[in-house]
Amino acid sequence: MLLKTGRLAILSGFAALALAAGLHAATPTRIKSTEDMNSRAGPVINPETAPGRPLFEQHCAMCHLGGVPKAPSPNFLAMLAPDAIVSALTNGVMRQQAAALSPAEKIQVAEYLTRTPYASYQRPAPPPRCKGAAAKFDMTDVPADIGWGHDNRRFVPANVAGLAKADVPKLKLKWAFAYPAATHIRSQPTVAWGTLFVGSQDGTIYAFDPDTGCTKWTTRLSAEVRTAIVAEAATKRLYFGDLLGKVHVLDAMNGKEVWAQRMSDHADATITGTPTLGGGLLYVPVSSLEVVQAGNPAYPCCTFRGSVVAVDPATGAEKWRAYTAGVPVPQGKTSDGTPILGPSGAPVWNSPSYDAATNRVYFGSGENYSTPADDGSDAVFAVDATTGKRLWSTQLTLGDAWNVGCMMGLGSCPKEGGPDYDVAASPLLIDTGTGAKMLVIGQKSGQAWGLDPETGKVRWMTRLGHGGTQGGVHFGMSAEGSRVFVPINDMADTGDARLYDPAIRGAGLHALDAKTGNIVWQAKAEDKCNGRKFCDPGISAAVTSIPGVVFGGHLDGMLRAYDADTGAILWQYDTTQPMPALGGQTAKGGSMSGPGAAVWKGKVFVNSGYGMYSHAPGNALMVFEVAK
Repeated sequence: MLLKTGRLAILSGFAALALAAGLHAATPTRIKSTEDMNSRAGPVINPETAPGRPLFEQHCAMCHLGGVPKAPSPNFLAMLAPDAIVSALTNGVMRQQAAALSPAEKIQVAEYLTRTPYASYQRPAPPPRCKGAAAKFDMTDVPADIGWGHDNRRFVPANVAGLAKADVPKLKLKWAFAYPAATHIRSQPTVAWGTLFVGSQDGTIYAFDPDTGCTKWTTRLSAEVRTAIVAEAATKRLYFGDLLGKVHVLDAMNGKEVWAQRMSDHADATITGTPTLGGGLLYVPVSSLEVVQAGNPAYPCCTFRGSVVAVDPATGAEKWRAYTAGVPVPQGKTSDGTPILGPSGAPVWNSPSYDAATNRVYFGSGENYSTPADDGSDAVFAVDATTGKRLWSTQLTLGDAWNVGCMMGLGSCPKEGGPDYDVAASPLLIDTGTGAKMLVIGQKSGQAWGLDPETGKVRWMTRLGHGGTQGGVHFGMSAEGSRVFVPINDMADTGDARLYDPAIRGAGLHALDAKTGNIVWQAKAEDKCNGRKFCDPGISAAVTSIPGVVFGGHLDGMLRAYDADTGAILWQYDTTQPMPALGGQTAKGGSMSGPGAAVWKGKVFVNSGYGMYSHAPGNALMVFEVAK
């Protein structure tokens, strides 16, 4: 099914609307390179003069600039920890290719790729190990099947949350942890067996005691943990995905790896959405960073195809794969003479939603990366959970092909030119209270949709913001009963020369009736950035609800608790302030994006820091509890 959604609403990103309304918007900006989107903490290496640049060009570029299909691009490698790159060159998968490099030269290559001086990359001592009772696991605290990986409604029931609405204004910081050498944190905290599990930018998984912050174990893997940690009660295992596109499974009791499997052989494949358990399978969404590659006009864009892969959770063996985009074939050349391959893209950024009652899996896709745009982009899919057979698909925006070349005004930008309206958040299957269910979809267009889960037919559409490249719904909605809480990002300036209509900016939190799409309340966020760089008032991070309360982390670093009935702010905390942290360190948050809050037995666990894509860096894990 194809459904065209107001493409006239964008002309250079809503410029047509703005002009028609007589609005006087600021002159839009355009990034000159992907470096402009990075917000780093601490000293930075200049890539133009870095001694590691000629070393990389001589020894590595032939493979990593497209010469070997499975070799990650420099943009991809830049997201690894410097010591992880040195380790790979010294003792890891690249040791043979780097045999001619001295130890000092390997460090220089790592510095060039990560833009981080190795001397400044100092890892503090790990948190103290737990002793006595704190070191034990509470086997009576069986993990509930809630949150990403189980139930994407992100609602924490009262018996798990242990936090009354009346007590929320009394929340105080209990303890904080400063993630080592981190500028962003993408892993959703999970609490099970009386233990807080969370991943980090350098690939370390921590098993914290929730009361004190001591660790029961830590395990370091090769790359950033990008998803929630999914706890399975029956097997006492943890499931999650990483930057390199691998799914890892650990024994929750000791941190030992059970198995790890890469979900795609594409060099730029990654896992952003959390794998979902259901029906005896693990459903893994596959996305990619190839969309950034087109920032290089010489890169033949693109060959990645989004998919959801069903694997055996015991072994990682693939059972089926459901693709979104069609098969890429040559489509001519760009104005620079670079080959175009398409259709491509349509990544799956979100955690699939499993419905046991119908044995179905629902998920959404992003934009195509190259011309031609096909019917697999900006769409919602329903597939058979056992076989992966497509049951229906509904495309919400027609003709969306976009890549980072569009932000820079390059010839690699597809002729469609966007508008980049991913279905980036997980579909929510909602009981409307009338015996009927509704599949509620949030889109980067700034729209929320109600779809018939049986057929995919659109039942309602509600506009909540102007949307855009960094607009609309990003990481996740939440629901309590038939009420859905929709966070809207809606950055005013996304660095892609688009103008957005401020009259319909929706940055903040909105509540909808799932049956009708009617707006229950809107809590627009006040802009208190005062010109601060990489600061915006909207909500990109996933929101989390408990009875009567919604927790939302904003891009300006404010963590707020909203009244679920009215949208009034019950409590707020500025996570950008320096905080004393474990081990004598100092934690400091930044923009809040990606994961949201976890709530367990009266405590609220949340990360702050998203130093990428024009957002503010930070390194803070915070634990809040009602003051006694």
